Amino acid sequence: MSQVGVKRSNVSETLIGAIVVAVAIGFIIFAYMRTGTGSLSGYELLARLPQVDGLGVGTDVRLAGIKIGSISDLTLDPKTYMATVHMSIREDIKIPTDSSLKVTSAGILGSSYLAITPGGDEAVMKPGASFANAQGSIDVMGLVGRFIGGGNGDAPKPAPQAPQPLPPSP
Repeated sequence: MSQVGVKRSNVSETLIGAIVVAVAIGFIIFAYMRTGTGSLSGYELLARLPQVDGLGVGTDVRLAGIKIGSISDLTLDPKTYMATVHMSIREDIKIPTDSSLKVTSAGILGSSYLAITPGGDEAVMKPGASFANAQGSIDVMGLVGRFIGGGNGDAPKPAPQAPQPLPPSP
């Protein structure tokens, strides 16, 4: 092979490699912008919940189905064993003080997120405020097990007693 053929081969391989790298970078930028990672700045609100199964840092906080924030941290209070959820809410969204919050999921197999139901109060939550009405996640597998097992959550019924012999007749 001649020098010209080798140079032409190296140039085409370099161009193809550059195109692949550019497409990969474009995909990463698209995914970064689409998920809203890093693009959300705002004020912090708190919620104390007994169960936060399915939630993690970066989980959506939604109002009317629209993402308005994300979970920035999850901590455990060692005294009450309640999980404290720290969330960052967009600056332009003001949450009324009597709003409620619950852990829910997008469909049967969907991922969990926090849903805010706005209240009607004129006053709005200040940065660092905590939701007074918050509902944690529900143990779906426990509910299914109770349904399949036919249990209603009560204590099990005692086993029937063996029949007692009749007293002899006189």
